[in-house]
Amino acid sequence: MLAPFLGCRSHTDNKRDGSPVKPVGKAAHVGPAPRAHQRTEASRIQEKFSPAPASAQDAQKPATNGVLVQTKQGMEQEEENHGSLEITTAGLLNGDMGCAERSDDLSPPHVERTVSERNAENNAGNKAETEQRTEEASTNHNETKEQKLFKIASELLHTEKAYVARLHLLDQVFCSKLMEEANKGTFPVDVVKNIFSNISSIHAFHSQFLLPDLEKRMDEWASTPRIGDILQRFTPFLKMYAEYVKNFDNAMELLKQWSDRSPQFKAIILEIQSQEVCGCLTLQHHMLEPVQRIPRYEMLLKDYLKKLPDKHPDERDAQKSLEIIATAATHSNSAIRKSENLKKLMEIYEMLGEEEDIVNPSNEFIREGHILKLAARNTSAMERYLFLFNNMLLYCVPKFSLGGPKYTVRTRIGIEGMTVRETSNEDYPHTFQVSGKERTLELQASSEQDKAGWIKAFQETIEVFQQKNESFKNALKEVEEVSKAELGKRAPRWIRDNEVTMCMKCKESFNALTRRRHHCRACGYVVCWKCSDNKAPLEYDGNKMNKVCRDCYSTLTGERVTEDGKKERKGILEIEAAKFTESSIICGFLQHSDKGKLWQKVWCVIPEKDSLVLYLYGAPQDVKAQGSIPLVGYSVDESNRSTDPSHSFHLSQSKSVHYFAAENDEAKQRWLKVIRVAVTGETPERPHGNDANANMSDDNAQEADAT
Repeated sequence: MLAPFLGCRSHTDNKRDGSPVKPVGKAAHVGPAPRAHQRTEASRIQEKFSPAPASAQDAQKPATNGVLVQTKQGMEQEEENHGSLEITTAGLLNGDMGCAERSDDLSPPHVERTVSERNAENNAGNKAETEQRTEEASTNHNETKEQKLFKIASELLHTEKAYVARLHLLDQVFCSKLMEEANKGTFPVDVVKNIFSNISSIHAFHSQFLLPDLEKRMDEWASTPRIGDILQRFTPFLKMYAEYVKNFDNAMELLKQWSDRSPQFKAIILEIQSQEVCGCLTLQHHMLEPVQRIPRYEMLLKDYLKKLPDKHPDERDAQKSLEIIATAATHSNSAIRKSENLKKLMEIYEMLGEEEDIVNPSNEFIREGHILKLAARNTSAMERYLFLFNNMLLYCVPKFSLGGPKYTVRTRIGIEGMTVRETSNEDYPHTFQVSGKERTLELQASSEQDKAGWIKAFQETIEVFQQKNESFKNALKEVEEVSKAELGKRAPRWIRDNEVTMCMKCKESFNALTRRRHHCRACGYVVCWKCSDNKAPLEYDGNKMNKVCRDCYSTLTGERVTEDGKKERKGILEIEAAKFTESSIICGFLQHSDKGKLWQKVWCVIPEKDSLVLYLYGAPQDVKAQGSIPLVGYSVDESNRSTDPSHSFHLSQSKSVHYFAAENDEAKQRWLKVIRVAVTGETPERPHGNDANANMSDDNAQEADAT
């Protein structure tokens, strides 16, 4: 359990520590939590830097720390109005001990404001200016800066404690539990390793080195009031974040893939997420914390440098630390933007009823909104909704129903070849036209400003798309093509990295985090990691296995590779049923139903060469299968619905459910014996005494021969 890492802190604790108290909110920063009934070195230091109210009369005067002194009466009123403060688990799990965001204002809060001060604020109309004037009126500016430096250091320590708790959750709970199950053979160990990358190293660094040093420094703050030297000593180790950030997209993809594929994998994650320590947040949310941590260091360090007095001995170390952290933060910010985009894509995916395949790292959300579509045959206008992406426009119709999907996609229009222009219509103002290869739309915006916003968004999207395509086409013109006859027999000329901005196969844009450049060793094209995730022997390199693009892989090996990089057998559905039947583990007629469709008789085959796939044919001599079911990861269930025929069973995985029914119980058990092995990923054996048609009844065999 992570209870020791995730303790709550009350309003009373804050007062005992001597730290200025702020309500937990957008810009609240909570100081370190002391041990009960003990005066720590840090609390004594803060008492030194925190001014105490002298009298009720002084409460009307600016205090030395740049804020109004709070009287005892005001403190009691504040507690009566707001009660004690608590930091909730969810707030702590944000990595900032309840701080959702950080404010530039690091001074204690103004709890009770005098009439004169409220009038001053109203006249100025700007809270920041009022605080600035108050600070300028401070009688002791140096003391204010010392206090602010201490508060920044305290905040760094507290956010570090919360961050270490999050790392513990990722490393010692999620990763450990999944690895424990993976070692049983339920799913591959490498999957868990690739999802969590080097999180164990990051956890060890922060929990064993950085956090203990920060705690020790805060206890010694009176004699050594600085943190720059600690950060300067440890910032080189922050380079380990590059590996985690680079792997982040791949981790998210594996997490989604195996949650769908393995019920045990998904169950472990859901069980941990249901615990209180997770704060009702998903594993994906927790995994984003290391990506966000480096920019927070940068933000705190910038504030710290801003508050340092001139020629402070810590200035040099703090400045060096900031330079290193700022470089690392650049990469983290890119990953954060990428993750935010994927989150938005998932929201749109759910709004569309999970029917449109748009959750892809190459898709970038641009703009969305209500629009009116002018009818071509009359003067009516219909309500529509648009989703604009970097490569397409989704033209949608709102669904007027309670719950469920909000929109239905009417048309998907590609950005390639798209044009946009203003139009004039006497009856309908604010109109413009979007014309693509798939369809032309005349649309009406809600205002001239809305119209201008849409036109600008379309124009910029089209321009960026065209620029990327131009660089792609220019690179293609310079390629010295390797003929298919010579492919792999002679070394190609490699396209230079700087000559392209996108993968020359799938056209997805390159970036430093998620789309690195690779070269196909057969044709020399620059491709992304997905399109180069194949290996083939090349004759010019002594038939050694080399990375090649999917097209070259298909040419050299005869196997096809889909656009998502998955290999599929040549002619996977085009192979004749008779050829599969001749060398099958099991085959025969079964009744089949899925997605609420009517039951129909199909010829089912599990071939020896592809023993983990069930092929469905209309008849034993069909030249093409109606479909195929990759059995790995499916659950097998013999329970029957009231409407199911006798001897039925069903296969389920995620939202996919296939119902089958055999002619008799003996045939059903033969099928189940084979399928139960196949769903685990193991190669099933042919049932005892089974040949190509042994599992069919005489009637089925006669029907097969007649066909």
